[in-house]
Amino acid sequence: MGLHLRRCTMSEDNQLTDAEDLQERLAEVQTLLARHKLVEDLVHRQEGPRHDLVEDIVHKQHLHELQNKLEPMHPADIAYILEALPPDERLIVWDLVKAEHDGEILLEVSDAVRESLIESMARNELVAAAESLDADELADLAPDLPQSVIDDVFRSLPADEREHLRAAMSYPEESVGSIMDFDMVTVREDVTLEVVLRYLRRFEELPDHTDQLFVIDRDERLKGVLPLNILLVNEVDVEVGSLMQTDFVEFEPDDEAEDAAKAFERYDLVSAPVVDGDGKLLGRVTVNDVVDYIREEAEHEQLAHAGLREEEDIFASVWDSVKNRWAWLAVNLVTAFFASRVIGAFEDSIEKLVALAALMPIVAGIGGNSGNQTITMIVRAIAMGQVQPDAMRRLLRKELGVATINGLLWGSLLGLAAWWLYGSYQLGIVMTAAMTLNLLLAASAGVGIPLMRQKFGADPAIGGSVMITALTDSGGFFIFLGLATLFLM
Repeated sequence: MGLHLRRCTMSEDNQLTDAEDLQERLAEVQTLLARHKLVEDLVHRQEGPRHDLVEDIVHKQHLHELQNKLEPMHPADIAYILEALPPDERLIVWDLVKAEHDGEILLEVSDAVRESLIESMARNELVAAAESLDADELADLAPDLPQSVIDDVFRSLPADEREHLRAAMSYPEESVGSIMDFDMVTVREDVTLEVVLRYLRRFEELPDHTDQLFVIDRDERLKGVLPLNILLVNEVDVEVGSLMQTDFVEFEPDDEAEDAAKAFERYDLVSAPVVDGDGKLLGRVTVNDVVDYIREEAEHEQLAHAGLREEEDIFASVWDSVKNRWAWLAVNLVTAFFASRVIGAFEDSIEKLVALAALMPIVAGIGGNSGNQTITMIVRAIAMGQVQPDAMRRLLRKELGVATINGLLWGSLLGLAAWWLYGSYQLGIVMTAAMTLNLLLAASAGVGIPLMRQKFGADPAIGGSVMITALTDSGGFFIFLGLATLFLM
């Protein structure tokens, strides 16, 4: 599921870097790659008795220098660098990365880049990369791996890990179960804090984002949670049951991941338990899983708003990019052709009053901008759960009011400008009326399009800007030229 910042087994010195430092590292890698290519080309052109030996030495020298640059870097930083390189250089860097970090890096890169890296890997490399991951991480990577690799990894897992993997892969993509983490610490309510502390010291390190321990009974049913701050400030002879909190946020695996994200934001959660219908503890959701989900949804919404079907590798082939972009471009072509036919229907009016040709793009452009503002606000509100389909009438009244005020205000200014430029107050009145009507059309479409798509189970964000622009262009031309034909000819 897109990009993931996961727990690493790398050294403490290997930390995520800030954006400026990361850009410097990328520049250094690009410089080394360019030098490597230049020197290799020069050596390749030379002829001599030991040509092959010299070429091999130079080749290894530059790759060794590049490998030393990559070795201390965090998987997330390496993933960033891989995405910023063209395919041929990307594969050079990928081959230099230590094999034990392949799985972590594959989780960090975008879906499009991950696909190209997996295609370059041998089957045994893929199996080794998959085996280095936890069950929940492997479930994220599994859709992109060949089935034979999944089968090999599945057979190699211990029974409990196998069951975790099977469970993680069974949940829908947008559910809590799909982002659930199985790595957690559980304790019993009838033990003392001293026993709990001794138990925790047996861990080399606690699971990431462990802010609380989960208290379960012998049947693994969740009884409560024990925050670490409470554990640390109380006497060691106190029992867990007397300190555990029974008022906490919990989820079921079939709950919407979006609802979990809202709960984490509302209650400032770091982790929360996931239980089945009988109250049995299955796993937990952590803040990093939620952040990953929110980022992925934001990226999806941004792409969908522009009419892109999926995330695209910036260095993808021409054909792959064409396949990703053609659908909504085709829709845009049809709507643009329709808009041209609207203009064509008023050719006589435009010939009689050339000013119409200069002014009509303003009406259409302002309408498109206003409609995109409205649709962005509505889609954002839908994503945050603040708007339901039955709210259309109330939202429409509000947006029509905003459009009326903006239309009269800015339309009047443009009308005065048209009067001053062309010496016709009638043209100024038509300009004001057309601007106001087109903004009302944009407001209606900006509210109606996403809410109707939501009502019928479609993604409200997909193609919104394309549809709103098409409608306000055609509508703006028709309204302005129609009014001009009626009152000025």
